[in-house]
Amino acid sequence: MSKATSVAHPMQGLIKYHGLTDSRLRLPYHDSISVATAPLVTRTTVEFGGYRSDSAVVDGVRAKGRVMERILSIADEVRRMSGSHERFRMVSENSFPSGVGLGASSSGFAALATAASAAAGLKLSREQLSALSRLGAGSATRSVAGGFSRWFMGTCHEDSYAVRIGGSEVRMGMVVALVESLKQTEDAHREVVGSPLYAGRLAYLHSALAEMDAAIRSGNAARIGELAERDTLILHAITMSGPSGMIFWKPETLSVISEVRRMRGEGMHCHFSIDTGATVYINCEVDEIPEVERRVAAMGLKAIRCTVGGPSRLTGRHLF
Repeated sequence: MSKATSVAHPMQGLIKYHGLTDSRLRLPYHDSISVATAPLVTRTTVEFGGYRSDSAVVDGVRAKGRVMERILSIADEVRRMSGSHERFRMVSENSFPSGVGLGASSSGFAALATAASAAAGLKLSREQLSALSRLGAGSATRSVAGGFSRWFMGTCHEDSYAVRIGGSEVRMGMVVALVESLKQTEDAHREVVGSPLYAGRLAYLHSALAEMDAAIRSGNAARIGELAERDTLILHAITMSGPSGMIFWKPETLSVISEVRRMRGEGMHCHFSIDTGATVYINCEVDEIPEVERRVAAMGLKAIRCTVGGPSRLTGRHLF
């Protein structure tokens, strides 16, 4: 038997992605940029061997249905690449709630791809590993890359992957205001292309990506926050204006948005960012983190302090 364990951080979308041109390969309509969020982490152990059937457990729950299909999309590709026919066992644990807008699928499938490829004896480049993780979740491409990274949309499986954005180290504070409300990102990806606003988003993205790339390379945390906030409003506008009118925000979400704007009016450098879900990231200056945490806690919400996380990596601390 061959076993490997990997850890990966989830990510916050900065210039977010929505909509897929190929649902099987999970190829997007456009590039996107994100930042990995530590200390949030997924730990995944994979072993190939003489098992009677494939099995996967995530946070103590046996995977089945669509979740298992997405896991198998990576496991089957690993078996194809390695020439193996062995069954596998997977156990995965998150240090944070899943399904609430914190990017559990990004870290989950990044950790799975990293562990499974190592367990099968594959020697993949970081780009190949990023592409492999995409078969489970598009956002996982950027969790494999870590840091501030850009996912290139590509035209096929081999050229759709993420890479780190080089340049200055960015000192950016991140505080999560946790609003627990379960959601299904895959539903939203199908919905948004039916929004009358989607064509406008595609037209705006070229300049938005260039602006965000430049802000990251220059280490301008305030500009990163400003651009991510603008992209949040545009993204959720197309989600809300899709055929089903999907609204993920909760009253607490709007309260956090109002509090962020209040802090900004007081001279703080705070901006909100919301991926698919109700939870809010508050991007700020590093020395503003304690005050942001205090404000979030005063609203009765759990505040999680985050820093910029690294790429997915192997570890010897197995889960079984």
